[in-house]
Amino acid sequence: MAKSRATKSKSGSGRTRSKAGAAEQSPGADAAVVIDPALGPVSAGEAVPRLPTEAGAPAAVRAGAARELAIDAARLLGDDKCEDVILLDVRGLSPMCDYIVIGTGTSNRQMRAVSDDVAALGKERGFGPARQNVDDRVTWCVTDMFDVVVHVFEPNTRAYYDLEMMWGDAPRLDWARPEGETPARARARDRSKRSQPDGQGEIEGESSGEAQSEA
Repeated sequence: MAKSRATKSKSGSGRTRSKAGAAEQSPGADAAVVIDPALGPVSAGEAVPRLPTEAGAPAAVRAGAARELAIDAARLLGDDKCEDVILLDVRGLSPMCDYIVIGTGTSNRQMRAVSDDVAALGKERGFGPARQNVDDRVTWCVTDMFDVVVHVFEPNTRAYYDLEMMWGDAPRLDWARPEGETPARARARDRSKRSQPDGQGEIEGESSGEAQSEA
């Protein structure tokens, strides 16, 4: 089965997609389900609205927040034991999103849990997911946060759709944590940074986390 990219278009203040015969049908799935290379499996004829940029948020601020969310989502997949995690910068290549995160899950339960964790992260950052989708066999979980789309696959499904090849022109971004940083320390710093925009209290948050782990 040949792989093809879905036709996409922009409309109004948000982004919309046109599906007329452009997306690929998922193997073994209902005929009404088609595959969009950025958004994953969607129902044929279903409108998937693309939310406009958050009102009042300067474009540069939104762009920076989206990049930070994409990096932290990739780190979350790594923390949750997903394998072969990659982060693609599709700005200028896809009108549907700016960043795509791809990872391989290890079980149905883990894949669902990771997708829920990503959705919670997006909501916390002000990127509430426009859509979460899990196919019937739990081989592909998608969390769509408008600017950032996260895909968690089981190995065979990831190999079949090969999004890395489909987006082969997209640069891969480094998402690895700084040396010595742990997930707990990163969360403490993130909470501190958001509660005190000037960055004060960051060291206190990290010290608290270290004290708890020592205890």
